[in-house]
Amino acid sequence: MDATKKPLLIPPEFSNYAEKHGIFQIYESLLKRLIIEQPADPLTYIIGLLAQESNVPQIILHGPPAAGKRTMATMAARHFNCVHITCDNLVAESDSKSAKKAQEYISAKETVPTHIWVSLIKERLEREDCISKGWLLEAFPQTREQAQALQAEGINPKNFVLLEAPDTVLIERVMGKRIDPETGDVYHSTFDPPTDPTVVQRLVPDSKSSEKVMIERLMDYHRHIDGILMCYEKIFKPINVDQPKADVFSQVLSYLKMNHRESAPHTPRVVVLGPTGCGKSVQAELLASKYGLVNVSCTELIKQSLVDDSKIGEAVRPYVERNMLVPDDLVLQLLRNRMAQLDAVTKGWIVHGFPKTREQAEGLTKAGYEPNRVIFMDVPSDTILERMTLRSVDPVTGERYHLIYNPPRTSEVKQRLQTSLKDVESAVNSRIAQYQTYIEEIAEYYEESGQHINADQDIHTVFECIESIIVNPIPRKN
Repeated sequence: MDATKKPLLIPPEFSNYAEKHGIFQIYESLLKRLIIEQPADPLTYIIGLLAQESNVPQIILHGPPAAGKRTMATMAARHFNCVHITCDNLVAESDSKSAKKAQEYISAKETVPTHIWVSLIKERLEREDCISKGWLLEAFPQTREQAQALQAEGINPKNFVLLEAPDTVLIERVMGKRIDPETGDVYHSTFDPPTDPTVVQRLVPDSKSSEKVMIERLMDYHRHIDGILMCYEKIFKPINVDQPKADVFSQVLSYLKMNHRESAPHTPRVVVLGPTGCGKSVQAELLASKYGLVNVSCTELIKQSLVDDSKIGEAVRPYVERNMLVPDDLVLQLLRNRMAQLDAVTKGWIVHGFPKTREQAEGLTKAGYEPNRVIFMDVPSDTILERMTLRSVDPVTGERYHLIYNPPRTSEVKQRLQTSLKDVESAVNSRIAQYQTYIEEIAEYYEESGQHINADQDIHTVFECIESIIVNPIPRKN
């Protein structure tokens, strides 16, 4: 087929459906579990997996003594409504043979063998609450051997939070550590005292709070932590805990809500919106150049349709000649024709300056071209006026100038500069007002995929912000 006469147009529904429902991730997850578990009846096993909730927390939270593991783990488990697992409750809440053996070792003040801990953890994770709600495992594994044993059993967390602080800070902290003997809750006499006077009266010092014992525990921790992190090097996140508790928890939540990069094929479908003069076209060109995206400009599509003398071009011509807005249905038809072509489907596309209303956004979605990234470039109005109203052109050479950022080199050139009617203050203010009229409705419509950036910065800084949004998964908003 001669592609110049009748270009190959590919319906967008296929890739949109696969991405929306995570088809690739489903296949990847099922294959991974099959290889690890090797069930006798794979089909029945797969059906059981599909019936389970897959998007649940699976977290390990680790750190040195006195880093605040119990506090952060309790807060995170409460926030995500998942099961909080510790070595203590593994033994206390189970009546299995492994739990009884573990209790015997603990009573004799001996080290519990790795295989017993792993057996207890696996047994706990197979319960219904862990499957349906997810889990958070605190302060385990404690050695590289234990980490490898967990991995051998197919127990792989999605996130590994590592709390960190200088040893001097940790030693100072532990001296004020207090424990509620009734609930097991941990407090600090200075930094985190209980609010209930009754609880204050029954608090007791931690038996492991002496400086000598603390130094020994820190030495043991440092001896093993590097080996543990080697097993989780792609997912662990260090967080400095030498700061207020609220700030630490905020960073923990930010990491846990972040979606990791996946091996699924990703085709960017990007819409860049912003007021006049925010730099949409410049950023679209930079992104298209670096990532090979198809740069889709409605203005250019309209001009091209007029040059091609196509049927849609003839329909558009009267509106352009009368300086009127082209109807939405004609603009959407131009967009559909361009974005259905092979290069746009395979490489991805970036649309800038459209949609301008919620109705246009809905029309784009109905046509099957729903973006997976919507970027709002926020710029103050006074900055826009400075950028636009001080622009001018030399009618002799055609060279463009800006009175602040790129002033003319001679007074002769300055005197003959001319300003476009589109750049006078009243015209710019009119376009800003038109943008602000509809932008809140558009932002509400694109709430799931939309992200705002500060575009009142230099071009390259703005580009890096947009680039990070495109290449990284969208954070979870729950």
